[in-house]
Amino acid sequence: MTHFAEQALPFVLDTLDNIRPIAVAQPSYIKDHRKRLRARFMAGGADAMPDYELLELILFRAIPRRDVKPIANALMERFGDFNRVISAPEARLRNVSGVGDAVIVELKIIEASAQRLARAKVMQRQVVSNWGDLLNYCHTKMAHRETEQFRVLFLDRKNVLIADEAQGQGTVDHVPVYPREVAKRALELNASALILVHNHPSGDPTPSTSDIDMTEQIARACEALGITLHDHLIIGKSNELSFRSEGYI
Repeated sequence: MTHFAEQALPFVLDTLDNIRPIAVAQPSYIKDHRKRLRARFMAGGADAMPDYELLELILFRAIPRRDVKPIANALMERFGDFNRVISAPEARLRNVSGVGDAVIVELKIIEASAQRLARAKVMQRQVVSNWGDLLNYCHTKMAHRETEQFRVLFLDRKNVLIADEAQGQGTVDHVPVYPREVAKRALELNASALILVHNHPSGDPTPSTSDIDMTEQIARACEALGITLHDHLIIGKSNELSFRSEGYI
């Protein structure tokens, strides 16, 4: 199938939905399969389904009349698991046969929803005493990125999270960080404390020498301004490292 045809397919299928009586009927085996998957999901939730079947449920909406199992399996083979599929960059998703605009939109809606749900549990809340929710949010937001990102969580005097901002985007193994800009932004927000967060696309959260040096520079800037640096978290694929727990702060 050509790229143009692949992109046009969702539009054509949507048009067919509104044409009567010549609309193409969904093959019965596909209809029955979809019915069974939906019923199993409603009965047992996501825990009752492997990743590729959860992907199928999402693809049902994007591709109404085709067998989507081959596409789900291809996505799993390319990216490894459900989380990596929905967080994969658009350009890489398009390299998978059968994936076009409609599929990408559905995947990115799921990704945005997951991030918004995780964010709602930490924004405007006391995060130091809800560390598990904070870590979950950081992993949802950053664990599957393919390039490094540096974020700063700004807290008020009661350790309530008042802002979460990306301060830098980088490459697969480096992100530029400017301690003066971090301190300046903290003053603009009237923040009393900070938590630094960045990800390691390699999956290994072990800090580099530059990570340690940068954290020390920001710590000195915060100390001069009377701002508390609670921690610096490095997010890996499935775990994280806390500078404070490891004795770096």
